[in-house]
Amino acid sequence: MYAVIFIAETINLDKNYHVMADKMRELAMDKYDCTSFTSVTEGSKEITISYWKSQQQISAWKQDKEHIKAQNIGKKKWYKKYDIQVVKVLREYSKATS
Repeated sequence: MYAVIFIAETINLDKNYHVMADKMRELAMDKYDCTSFTSVTEGSKEITISYWKSQQQISAWKQDKEHIKAQNIGKKKWYKKYDIQVVKVLREYSKATS
């Protein structure tokens, strides 16, 4: 399993941003079999972590024409800066509480 960690400093998050973010989440999950996609925003900081079964899925997602369009809009309009890390998950722990 792999994780893509997207950390950004945002600017000007308008209604179109939220529509596009929802569309990109659905695209990743439905077309590229992303297993989980979570985003959190605090002030001007955003972190998104998505989980994938393979690097091939991540590459296909990165090259999707709708995702490229969203990236270009984001660079021009919504993000002051961002960093992306692709990491291999070595271990996973969880605990359910009742």
